[in-house]
Amino acid sequence: MPVYTYRREDGSTFDLRQSFHDEPLTIDPETGQKVWRIVQGAGVIFKGSGFYVTDSKNASKQSVTSPTKKDDTASKSSESSTTAAAAD
Repeated sequence: MPVYTYRREDGSTFDLRQSFHDEPLTIDPETGQKVWRIVQGAGVIFKGSGFYVTDSKNASKQSVTSPTKKDDTASKSSESSTTAAAAD
């Protein structure tokens, strides 16, 4: 059973263990003050080498390719020819 946190009208809080099927409290049984259930974020821990079970380290490394010197030289030559044409 989960533990829910409730906030009283005066700003103080308390925790209460309730079933999923129980209705949220509206009145604090101890003080008689009006209460609201506080929605809290769940902790998430990612473990392992990949996000999905089918992920692997090798597959992700193969998909990322580094530029080769031939591609780098081709882009530099096209830049220089564009610059030369603009100068004319």
